[in-house]
Amino acid sequence: MFTVGIITASDKGFKGEREDKSGQVIKDMVIKAGYTLKKYILLPDEKDLIEKELIYMCDDLKVNLVLTTGGTGFSQRDITPEATKAIIEREANGISEAIRYYSLQITPRAMLSRGVSGIRKNTLIINLPGSEKAVRESLEFIMPSIKHGIEILTGEATECGR
Repeated sequence: MFTVGIITASDKGFKGEREDKSGQVIKDMVIKAGYTLKKYILLPDEKDLIEKELIYMCDDLKVNLVLTTGGTGFSQRDITPEATKAIIEREANGISEAIRYYSLQITPRAMLSRGVSGIRKNTLIINLPGSEKAVRESLEFIMPSIKHGIEILTGEATECGR
């Protein structure tokens, strides 16, 4: 099956002041879906550190999927989308749009999410929200389509999927 890396961006989590529940939800869900977890890391909201880790997971670990959680809001320290945009080669806007669309049916605050999605080499990167509930809802909604997207990206797709 496919490999995955997880990055949680959280100053408080990195300092040990908050438990990383959203990262744990991602970990549990991807393993249950049959993905192999290659790396999980908790980082502070520092653009250069997030960029460096994204590049490492894509270029060196060569994971098929990187899921980030946190750092997608309006706070001055929320810079995960900017770090992602700095290292991707192609955007995959439909994924983030679908997450926001689905989430808007649950809460109008979903419009405040700035998460992005994109591709670097053969790795799909998706910024997920920082809350445990929003991460679970988002992944439940996108995981079936994401699998097919990775199959296309890696040349393993056998049909169009429509």
